[in-house]
Amino acid sequence: MPGPEAQALKSELALLEEKAREAGKIALKFFGGDYKSWSKSGGSPVTEADLAIDAFLKTSLRAARPDHGWLSEESVDDPARLQSSRLFIVDPIDGTMAFLKNRPHFTICIALVESGRPLAGVVFNPATDECFTAHLGGGAHLNGAPIHVGTHAILAGCRMLGQKALFEDPANHWPAMTIENFSSIAYRLALVAAGRFDAMVSLTVKRDWDLAAADIILAEAGGILCGADGARPVYNLAPATQGASIAAAPALNAAILEHLPKLAKKGA
Repeated sequence: MPGPEAQALKSELALLEEKAREAGKIALKFFGGDYKSWSKSGGSPVTEADLAIDAFLKTSLRAARPDHGWLSEESVDDPARLQSSRLFIVDPIDGTMAFLKNRPHFTICIALVESGRPLAGVVFNPATDECFTAHLGGGAHLNGAPIHVGTHAILAGCRMLGQKALFEDPANHWPAMTIENFSSIAYRLALVAAGRFDAMVSLTVKRDWDLAAADIILAEAGGILCGADGARPVYNLAPATQGASIAAAPALNAAILEHLPKLAKKGA
């Protein structure tokens, strides 16, 4: 029988999934319809749907767990989160550009984080009804069915998620691969966790809310999410930023890390 700690995490994950699915219903009321959108100060897009989901999740999750801290892309950052032993890290819509273009590649991301690492996470794509879930020690699942990373161990011939310009530039010396990409980085990570793709590489700066929920899903599926230095992300620091992100099964992850210095020499 699972111990009390595992049962507690299972209960926490159930709460995250329940709220993510409810938030998905809000997203679908906007998706493909008429709604307001604008650019934030940094130039990234935001919509009425982002704010409606953020407000719903903040109210409902904090009502359920009033002692937990809060960090979300669409909420004003409260430094009090740094003193929280546990907190929710949320991206109301990861892949807003896909949402704006009526493409079904956006996700709602909720992570429960403690001491810098995720304990539980949900990445929900309401347009495709794909709900990726995991809690520490409980394995990773897609709509309740177990998932695991793929077994491809070398770069040549792997199924890679990322910017095609990076991988197809001869100066970067990548071998031939099948390359695709999606707006939501959390969705990319979840697809690697499910074994549909072998790896994901992004060399741009990310935020905690982009990665935290998918991080635990990938880890419980047997994969690794790390930076260019091979270190795992640490969440809930100030600022809540992350560098390059590499995700794959362990052997392929090592192959990617070995390749990265070649990019640095070329200025990629």
